[in-house]
Amino acid sequence: MVDQPNIRDVAKAAGVSTATVSRALAQPDKVREATLKKVMEAVEKTGFVPNRQASMFRSRKSNTVILLVRDISNPFYLDIYKGVEEAAFEAGYKVLMGDAREDDERITHYIEAVRECHADGLILMIGSFPQKLLEQTDKLPPIVVALEEIDGLQAPTVRVDNVAAAERAVAHLIAQGHKRIVHLTGPLDEYLGKARLQGYRQALETAGLPIDDGLIMPGDFSLNAGYEQTARLLKQGAHFSAIFASSDQMAIGAASALREKGLSIPEDVSLVGFDDTLIASIFYPPLTTVYQPRREIGRAAMAMMIRKLSAHAGDPLVADVEVADQQFSTELITRNSVAPFDDARPGT
Repeated sequence: MVDQPNIRDVAKAAGVSTATVSRALAQPDKVREATLKKVMEAVEKTGFVPNRQASMFRSRKSNTVILLVRDISNPFYLDIYKGVEEAAFEAGYKVLMGDAREDDERITHYIEAVRECHADGLILMIGSFPQKLLEQTDKLPPIVVALEEIDGLQAPTVRVDNVAAAERAVAHLIAQGHKRIVHLTGPLDEYLGKARLQGYRQALETAGLPIDDGLIMPGDFSLNAGYEQTARLLKQGAHFSAIFASSDQMAIGAASALREKGLSIPEDVSLVGFDDTLIASIFYPPLTTVYQPRREIGRAAMAMMIRKLSAHAGDPLVADVEVADQQFSTELITRNSVAPFDDARPGT
């Protein structure tokens, strides 16, 4: 059996050191043109095939980025992933999708995957971050945040104005005559939940309407939370004519609870969601909701990550570089799940 040519054979044929061969293969832009030419000619002459894994380790690059999301089963992330993957493909990167599940151990696992050079950086779409990692931010790999804000973590961010978007959605309900409006919130210890609740409150205050804390129902963006919290209100006999949910998933869950009690949308209760996922347009009646340009947001987050990695000159573990934040506009998409409220009818 003939031994395969190795890096020492290439170095001997090129008349350079093995370190120079390694550098020429891993970071050719850092080798003089004449030397690079000699090395590549020696590679061809000897038939040497570089070991890709070893090359990745030396260069500390895998050309892979991890998109880490709250809940991989939520269809909201599909268009985000498409945008990230499109921009990544165009730049020669691959994208892996990770499921955080609000679990510090899982988040730490993905951070370690980058540190061990299985990926070059992370795009985070999660609401919290392990405290022990926040205490060593100088050792964190390249991170970009999309549509979230994490207390204690400074990272370039692609964002929308959640407060303004929520305020616009609730103002639309108020303009239709609704005064007692339920808010199904996101997690209230995290940015998205707090920002959308702030928008809800501002819309009521601007209209001179009282804020009834009994109509503010904590949730987690899930179908189950939307269903359970709406069912709880109905069981309590709460009076309301409209619901603003912090996600389309919660809105659909709420609709199920309403229909279970024989209530119709929008005849008895008007309903507004947030995200404009695919289900919003095929739901019956089609759901009024806040549109976020998710594919464009995904592309922007990946472009931000590519700029960040490029600035590291091949080493993704050096200190963070400045990359400007970017904000996208939202739009309220009005469909048939909202109807004018007439004080003459009882509502719920």
